[in-house]
Amino acid sequence: MKNILLIGGSYGIGAAIADQLKDNHNVFVASRTQEDIPQGVTHITFDVLTDDISTLPLPDQIDGLVYCPGSINLKPFKRIKPQTFQEDLELNFISLVRVLQGLLPKLIASNQASLVFFSTVAVKIGMPFHTSVSASKGAIEGFAKSLAAEYAPKMRVNVIAPSLTDTPLAGRLLSSEDKKEKMGELHPLKRIGTVDDIANIACFLLTDQSSWMTGQVLGVDGGKSTLQTQ
Repeated sequence: MKNILLIGGSYGIGAAIADQLKDNHNVFVASRTQEDIPQGVTHITFDVLTDDISTLPLPDQIDGLVYCPGSINLKPFKRIKPQTFQEDLELNFISLVRVLQGLLPKLIASNQASLVFFSTVAVKIGMPFHTSVSASKGAIEGFAKSLAAEYAPKMRVNVIAPSLTDTPLAGRLLSSEDKKEKMGELHPLKRIGTVDDIANIACFLLTDQSSWMTGQVLGVDGGKSTLQTQ
């Protein structure tokens, strides 16, 4: 069975990915907490902002990696301090770089490791109040394409760019059914995303079903990035 490592996958999309993979893969979750980690998944305590991934008790070969940590700071640009930009960049991108460099020997040991990162629909279409998160997620998209080119065919690197998804991270934006309905109406498919919508694509990218895909940014966004229906 393949060894799959999720960074920050103890709830939300990460937990859904782990749940889908656990029966046919060796799944490891490295995160600060273990809130919703399914049975059969190995949890390792890890903080991407402070800990060294190379010290963790992980297998010598990692066949799939998903980087889940992220932030949503939605404020007018004039109210966002430079420190917030720095913090978002540190969590979303710089910590990803550190994780990858620490895991590189284990990823190279795989026949063809699959890496999955997360961006946001706001990088493609431009949305007000998203300057900080779009800056850090946009860095991920450019980085992923360069990494995919540099390590092909040894590694496959793809990015999922969701629109608003019903996760704990988006809890403030979706704190009532009325808010969920209103946000859903902003999408051509008239609903917000679910964790399974995103987990389904992530699991596809981690398996051999997507073995001819690399360097892609996949919009899983209810049609928001490409369709105008109003």
